[in-house]
Amino acid sequence: MRIALILLLLLSLSAGIAGCATAPPKLPYPAFVQTDDLSDVFIAALPGTRGKRYVEDYATRTGRYRINLPPSWSGTTGGVPDAVVEIFVLEGEVNVGDLKLIPGGYAYLPSGSLGFRLASTPGAQILYFLSGRDPSAVIRSPLILDGVETRWQQIAPGVSQYILRSDPGSGARTWLLKTTAEAEAVWTSSTATREGYLVSGAHTVSECFEGDVKTGDYLPGGYFLRPANMLNGGGETATERGSVWFLSESTAASVTAAEACIDTSLLD
Repeated sequence: MRIALILLLLLSLSAGIAGCATAPPKLPYPAFVQTDDLSDVFIAALPGTRGKRYVEDYATRTGRYRINLPPSWSGTTGGVPDAVVEIFVLEGEVNVGDLKLIPGGYAYLPSGSLGFRLASTPGAQILYFLSGRDPSAVIRSPLILDGVETRWQQIAPGVSQYILRSDPGSGARTWLLKTTAEAEAVWTSSTATREGYLVSGAHTVSECFEGDVKTGDYLPGGYFLRPANMLNGGGETATERGSVWFLSESTAASVTAAEACIDTSLLD
């Protein structure tokens, strides 16, 4: 009887702790999204696959997805004639045409680049981004990086980046950002909309919304789509084990720093 009472007490305590778990902060834009919590959807552009949808525009047939390619799957890169296709390999192996991409591999296929064979023998998990065509883009030929070699450039103490794509015409860029525990928490903002996916590690991130600090945790698969001019990265932002982010901006941008979380709308 005594053992049963102790077990009951422990179960009640565990339930109480679980009930008090901190939920991700609520913001009017996608942030602190954990991909595995999203429902599976059918991916029309890649028949025979299912994935998770972050953003989708039915009118332009563009969107952002994480997709699982089953073993022995084959098809094409999909897309629409006026769309840009970006693929980043998270797990497994993917063949784009005759080139094999391993985790960290990246493909940028400008509008009009339809018909590329896409296949995976062991299966794979990929990020699959469809964007609208930008007439100001200079990169007009497919760009494919196999992921075998990654050249990191340190840009600040504890922070390094690896540029996957940087278009000198539109200013659009896609890159990997590696952060260690030595990185300083600094409030910054970008003049472009920025989206990110946490490839590995764990990262606590603070967002500044209307002068209030909102802090939450990202685990692998964490996603955000942050509007332009939103302060972030200060406050309690930190990573103990390190993190690697996949980041993207579709237009030219400048980044500025701030000393504190302030309501930037009051500065307009």
